Amino acid sequence: MAIRIDNVAIAVRDLEATIAFFTDLGLTVIGRDTVSGEWTDTAVGLDGNHAKIAMLQTPDGHGRLELFEYIHPDAIETEPTLPNEIGMHRVAFAVDDIDEALEIAARHGCHPLRGVATYEDVYKLTYVRGPSGIIVMFAEDVRKG
Repeated sequence: MAIRIDNVAIAVRDLEATIAFFTDLGLTVIGRDTVSGEWTDTAVGLDGNHAKIAMLQTPDGHGRLELFEYIHPDAIETEPTLPNEIGMHRVAFAVDDIDEALEIAARHGCHPLRGVATYEDVYKLTYVRGPSGIIVMFAEDVRKG
């Protein structure tokens, strides 16, 4: 059986603000829709499922994010996750310039949880608290060559 990751889905508080954040970083919206009905109830396992969705793609065409803003049932606010909590942890992006990525994130009010670290002269890494509390990791490969 062949298998590959198709996308990561994230429920968000404000679809437009979240799209603005990720498109500013370089992702492209490749589709938008409003979904509801028996098929979505069955697929998602949630009665009365009704949501606005957007599919975004990375510039290389390999990574996708599917963003959901629930219309019904009401979205449930939760505390933003911490890096050591069980469950969905973060979305990670390889970037050419971590400083530029952080400048873009800051324009959206999103800042590192602590700072930028260097891992064994290989990567500069940071976790940013993004829209709707999403943890977003930026990693810049700093090896020369």
